[in-house]
Amino acid sequence: MSDVKISSSTQRRRALLISGASLAACWAARAATGAEASKAAAEVTIVPITDAGVAQPAVKLAKVVKTEAEWRKQLSPLSFSVTRKEDTETPFTGATWNNHEAGLYRCICCDTALFSSTTKFESGTGWPSFWQPIAKENVTEITDHTFGMLRTAVACKRCDAHLGHVFDDGPKPTGLRYCMNSASMRFVKLA
Repeated sequence: MSDVKISSSTQRRRALLISGASLAACWAARAATGAEASKAAAEVTIVPITDAGVAQPAVKLAKVVKTEAEWRKQLSPLSFSVTRKEDTETPFTGATWNNHEAGLYRCICCDTALFSSTTKFESGTGWPSFWQPIAKENVTEITDHTFGMLRTAVACKRCDAHLGHVFDDGPKPTGLRYCMNSASMRFVKLA
């Protein structure tokens, strides 16, 4: 095998290219870490509700951000599919679609109070339905174009968990039907 001599100018060019590529990789990693840090550091304003159903003054809290692996570890497969992948549970199968007890419905992911039994009604759809959230500050409404339809998806404001959809065919006084998935919420009896 013959010895190949590389000129010093070629060595400098290679070093410059390698250091440039390294710098670009470091910058990309830092930008990704910065984006995650800023996402994790984001704050939202919600209205805390006690288990007795009493609203507290609005507070700013850190947004709950977890990796997919962390959500999978915390949630049942169905709750993960519904809340993190925007799936829908089969109607008439959820734990709370036919629940008539007094209490609160909290986010299965972050425990934020979402709905009260006082606004729950029988919609005939097989999903728990409410005519308003317990506090408008606790939910986010998002335009949803899936399945070739224009709908309004509803998510938990604190952790972005998909809850269901809101429609304008509900009862008075709002005329709204918040059609939620049981798998996205846990029911807490009034204390």
